[in-house]
Amino acid sequence: MELNSSVAAVVTGGASGLGEATVRALAAKGVKVAIFDMNETKGEAVAKEVGGVFCKVNVTSDEEVDAAFAKARAAHGQERILVNCAGTGNAIKTAGRDKATGETKHFPLDAFNWIIQINLVGTFRCIAKSAKGMLDLEPVDGERGAIVNTASVAAEDGQMGQAAYSASKGGVVGMTLPIARDLAGDGIRVNCILPGIFNTPLMNAAPPQVKEALAASVPFPKRLGNAEDYASLALQMITNGYFNGEDVRLDGAIRMAPR
Repeated sequence: MELNSSVAAVVTGGASGLGEATVRALAAKGVKVAIFDMNETKGEAVAKEVGGVFCKVNVTSDEEVDAAFAKARAAHGQERILVNCAGTGNAIKTAGRDKATGETKHFPLDAFNWIIQINLVGTFRCIAKSAKGMLDLEPVDGERGAIVNTASVAAEDGQMGQAAYSASKGGVVGMTLPIARDLAGDGIRVNCILPGIFNTPLMNAAPPQVKEALAASVPFPKRLGNAEDYASLALQMITNGYFNGEDVRLDGAIRMAPR
C-alpha cells in the first residue's frame, strides 16, 4: 500500500506511546489520521500537530467505537489502515497469601475480565467494524486495507502476575491469522506486533536504575525499545503487500524471566 494524502488511517491508543509514534509516522507520509483515545487533552494536541482528527473513545463500548468511526470517516473518508494500540495491563497473582493479614485470595475475576475486554475484545471490536467499512472500498492494486494489531512478548513468555495480560495478548496473537484468512479474499491484510520492553510513558515512571537494569537485560541492542521502532515496523507491515497473517516479536531478542 502506498502512503499518501489519499489514504485515511485510524490508530487506537494514538494519543501517546506506540500509538502516537505511529500517528506521527503515518502523518509524515501524508496520511490523514484519526486518533482514538481516552485522553482528550493529549489526543487533541497530537491531532492538531499532525492535521488529524481526535475521537474520544473507550474501545469496550460499541456505541463509542461506532461514533468514533463515524466522526473519523466524516472527516477523512473510509480508512484503509487500522492500527490497534489501545490497551492496558495489571499484575496480580492467580492465587496467593496477603503478606499483611495472612489471608488467602485469588485474582479478582472482574479485574481479569477488565483486561480481556480492553485488550482482546476491544481490539476485535475495532477490527470488525473497520474491516466492514473497508469492504466498500475499491481495491488499489488488489488491496482494500491493512490492519496492524499490538500484542506483547507476554503473549509467549508472560511473567508472574501477568495471567490476565498474557491471556489477552495471547488472544490477539491467536486471532490474527484467522482474521487474516477471513479477510484475504477481500484484499485486507492483518498482522501483529509483539513488543518487548519499550520506553513508553508508563515506563517513564520507573526509577532510572530500574530502567537501566531492564535495558541491560536485552541481548542486543542493550536498550529499551523506542516508540519509533514500533512505528517503523507498523509502516512496513502496512506498505509491504506480501506481509500478511504474521505475528512478529520486536524485542531485541529478549525472553522474559518468570519475574
